[in-house]
Amino acid sequence: MRNFKNSLFYIFITGGFTYLMYRIVEQGKLLEVGRKIVSPTSEDSQWVQFLSSLFHNLQHPLALLLFQIITIVVVARIFGWIFRKIGQPSVIGEIIAGIVLGPSLFGQYFPDMKEALFPVDSLGNLQLLSQIGLILFMFVIGMELDLKVLKNKANEAVVISHASIVIPFALGIGLSYYIYHQFAPPGIEFLSFSLFMGIAMSITAFPVLARIVQERGIHKTRLGTIVITCAAADDITAWCILAVVIAIVKAGSFVSSLYVIGLALLYVLTMLFVVKPFLKRVGDLYAKKENIKKSVVAIFFMTLIVSSYLTEIIGIHALFGAFMMGAIMPDIAKFRNVFIDKVEDVSVILLLPLFFVFTGLRTEIGLINEPYLWKVTGCIIAVAVAGKFIGSALAAKFVGQSWRDSLTIGALMNTRGLMELVVLNIGYELGVLSPKVFTMMVIMALVTTFMTGPALDIINFIFKTKDAIIPSEVKKSSDFNILISFGNNQKGKSLLRLANSLIKKQKDSANVTAMHLTASDEMHAYNLEEYETQTFEPIVKESRKLEQRITTIFKATNDMETDIADIAQEGKYDLVLVGLGKSIFEGTILGKVLGFTTRIINPDRLLDKFKGKEGLFENSPFDDRTRLIISKTKTPLGVLIDKDLHQIDKVFVGIYSVGDVFLIDYAQKLIYNNNSHVTILDSNGHTKNNFIVENALAVLEQNYPDNIEVLHPDKLNKPFLAQQDLIVFSLETWKKLVDEETSWLTDIPSVLIIKP
Repeated sequence: MRNFKNSLFYIFITGGFTYLMYRIVEQGKLLEVGRKIVSPTSEDSQWVQFLSSLFHNLQHPLALLLFQIITIVVVARIFGWIFRKIGQPSVIGEIIAGIVLGPSLFGQYFPDMKEALFPVDSLGNLQLLSQIGLILFMFVIGMELDLKVLKNKANEAVVISHASIVIPFALGIGLSYYIYHQFAPPGIEFLSFSLFMGIAMSITAFPVLARIVQERGIHKTRLGTIVITCAAADDITAWCILAVVIAIVKAGSFVSSLYVIGLALLYVLTMLFVVKPFLKRVGDLYAKKENIKKSVVAIFFMTLIVSSYLTEIIGIHALFGAFMMGAIMPDIAKFRNVFIDKVEDVSVILLLPLFFVFTGLRTEIGLINEPYLWKVTGCIIAVAVAGKFIGSALAAKFVGQSWRDSLTIGALMNTRGLMELVVLNIGYELGVLSPKVFTMMVIMALVTTFMTGPALDIINFIFKTKDAIIPSEVKKSSDFNILISFGNNQKGKSLLRLANSLIKKQKDSANVTAMHLTASDEMHAYNLEEYETQTFEPIVKESRKLEQRITTIFKATNDMETDIADIAQEGKYDLVLVGLGKSIFEGTILGKVLGFTTRIINPDRLLDKFKGKEGLFENSPFDDRTRLIISKTKTPLGVLIDKDLHQIDKVFVGIYSVGDVFLIDYAQKLIYNNNSHVTILDSNGHTKNNFIVENALAVLEQNYPDNIEVLHPDKLNKPFLAQQDLIVFSLETWKKLVDEETSWLTDIPSVLIIKP
């Protein structure tokens, strides 16, 4: 009855008021008399009017800006992915994406399309948005700096860091002496030009360097600590020097710039001794609360904006204010994580690509159109490498580092990346750098960043070493080493229980290593240790419960599958255990339809197809991540399909072919170490046709008569399988069972799939 009344009321209200509006509009048309209103009458004119309106909407500044953002983000992500796949930082790909969309390529071959997409009068909007993105990004960079490390390694780090600034700075000024007359813009004093050339040579990209250190797995080593500290000290020093350089350039002379520098010092002191204690007090008040109120978040963001505004007004650029604000944020991981989460995705994914493209629009490779100009570009690159790479390496050697570590520090400090582009764009906007010099310096930034990875590989090759992350406990001789690689805690605990059941009575002669790999773009240098501790805490608790000693490996990476394979090979592990990346029991039989769809659109699989590594439409009962691990790992590998595996008392082992008899070894380990009851399905009598296997089974039946049973195929049924804790198959058998769409697979418990 209530629904009927509601329906009547709805019809009365909507119908009645719709009719009322119609009558008002009809009467309103009478008011048009004498106002010379002309309405289109024919269908053609109405269609033309629609097209005209649509074209007008497309040309609207907001619509154009949104289309520019869509194009930029898509192209930047594609190029970033490509360069990440070839072992380079994604930032290089994003920078090149900007150059591709600029006059160097897109404008060169498609000038009309480039002009339609990036008309000159629309670039102001792009520039403003890109500057907002840079302000947010510099805020994050300031927060990423762990100032505590400067106290611990201050002596060595400061010597290396300041040497890596003053040497390239001096070389940059020396270079400017030779190119000033020909390449400096008209009306720019030598002091301004030389100072910008000097600071541009001195920059190190802290974010890129930190990612490389994490990905190489050396962040916990002495070398990693030193180089991160050097980069942090370099970042702080370089940005302070840049602020002074900007003040001098804007003021016109050193003497007149002293007023600006004085205001800047007053600003810094105010931030350190007034704003920082205030923010710390706010942080302490809300640190233990679950949610941070929006009013508190507003305080921090308003302080960021005010800080950036003040430095812009003073004359040392808004980016310095953002960086300073990030550096004085409360030293509370929760607070920093909240603001990084709120800011980083928007700035890095959405707004920073706008900066790269805006830089690309300024970078005209076509200006370097003579062999002489390319020689000058080569000289700039040589000076940059000599100052930063060689200067840092010599300073590191002087303070007592080995030649290998010194050269590694030099190669890492030579990384320039995004930070270099920020400095170059500031110089370009101030009119200090001409378009030709700007283009040459952008090329230098790309080359020096690109060479970091290969340089590290060459150094390791020369000194016959690797960026080793294998714990020393693993390198000791053990009869059986197991590596478990987990993504989440629940899978990690199940893998640990499985590993423990294989070596429980052989702990003195066996080793279990728990490894967690995380995406490098999700990690920040300042809370790396805290994140590692939180990640391993449930695994460590489970190991104590099992009385199983474990060693741990934690690594940030951009290629998890390759790293798992490399670490397994380098550590000489006897077995690697991983969890399935995604449940294959979703959808149709074992998710084959879902898996087929994923393989069509997955870019990794397409890349493998182009490389000739696999057939694009090859059936595989695994998700793409697990498939890649299987293809790349050369050591014995176990893939666990975890269905809340807690105990391993009842185990079913399926022997379907001669190639499956190696599973008897694992059955023997489970019986001996875990006292498991193992049921072996010998579908075609393969255990009796192999003398060694037959003897091994005979010994097991003699010594453990209650722990082993051989089952005939006709007795295999769902109720029996449902009683098992774990089912073990070989990789090849598992593929055949899935291809045959064996119906009983959908209801089975946890499964261990082993590749010998």
